[in-house]
Amino acid sequence: MHFVTGGAFNGKRAWVKQTYKGYHWISAYENASLPIDVSTIEGNLLVLEGIELWVKEFTNKYNLNECRNVWNRCLDQWQSWEKEKPGRIIVIIGTDITKGIVPVEKENRRWRDAAGWAFQDLAARAEKVDIIWYGINHTIKAGGEEE
Repeated sequence: MHFVTGGAFNGKRAWVKQTYKGYHWISAYENASLPIDVSTIEGNLLVLEGIELWVKEFTNKYNLNECRNVWNRCLDQWQSWEKEKPGRIIVIIGTDITKGIVPVEKENRRWRDAAGWAFQDLAARAEKVDIIWYGINHTIKAGGEEE
């Protein structure tokens, strides 16, 4: 897995489209449902965009511990799909909502907490992690090892 993150409107989508070709793209920003089971996806490259919105949906259904458990089950499924065939990769894009002023509303604080944990779990499992700021990438993890 390749995790791509950064602030809102910092060029994550454009960077992924420039870096990768021949992808199947699923976006929460286009109201797509979270694809937990990706076994029917054709091709070797799947891009999942807007994971922070899917995590928000979890916070509307589950407590924070359950959110994290459900998220990790998704990661298990996606890693299994990657391992089924050589050359498969899932690129996961998420906007970092964990910086700045802590939200006043309880539901937004829960969302921020859940997103932070989801991003940590994803970064730990991903082979590569890039942060995109102003359209420029900074690789903070490559080949399973931190730089």
